[in-house]
Amino acid sequence: MSNQRFLSVFDVLGPVMVGPSSSHTAGALRLGKMGRALLGATPNNALIELHGSFAETGRGHGTDKAIIAGLLGMEPDNEDIKHSFDLATDSGMQFTFQVADLGDDCHPNSLRMSLSAGSEKIQMQGASIGGGQIEVTRLDNYPISLSGEFDTLLVVAGDQPGTVNAITGWLLSQNINVAYLSVSREGRGGDAIMVIETDDPVPDSIVAGIRNFEWVHWARRIPKLSN
Repeated sequence: MSNQRFLSVFDVLGPVMVGPSSSHTAGALRLGKMGRALLGATPNNALIELHGSFAETGRGHGTDKAIIAGLLGMEPDNEDIKHSFDLATDSGMQFTFQVADLGDDCHPNSLRMSLSAGSEKIQMQGASIGGGQIEVTRLDNYPISLSGEFDTLLVVAGDQPGTVNAITGWLLSQNINVAYLSVSREGRGGDAIMVIETDDPVPDSIVAGIRNFEWVHWARRIPKLSN
């Protein structure tokens, strides 16, 4: 396993996109898409709190419309981004934007989203870090680092001896190669979240197998975000 990262053409040239700013438009849309992926559905309700530059100049750059477009599953080059509010309303989504101070240690282009769809609920915090790239820094009560540049498996499980070995062993037995893994936890003996980046998408059947471990509370496959 390795956490080595390589510079891509996308890092140099930036995304193919609609909008004036890769950070405020393409990055904002990717944050919305990540929120949708983490929730596992198009949200029915969305509270979006904007921090720093996102709050100050976001409306002029179309940040708000881009976030909603991402929650709807649009790509950064979709000409309908400018109509995302109307499309979201037509789909039954209720959304609210607020200004928030997320702390001095947050990137200027940061947001926090509280999303729900039926009984599913998540809160996600993240930032647009330049060139259309993003980093998710918190999921519910867990600090994480998630970029969307790789196929990723997220697992929330009881923090007990052998948890990591059991899950990585299961992936190995199914010929899934783990490229990078990180673990954070609420506290010793509490719950832990695993961020597992893989070389290839993890099939739904394998995710279902992980959910069958009695100490696994939640598992979700997060597809690589398209550029």
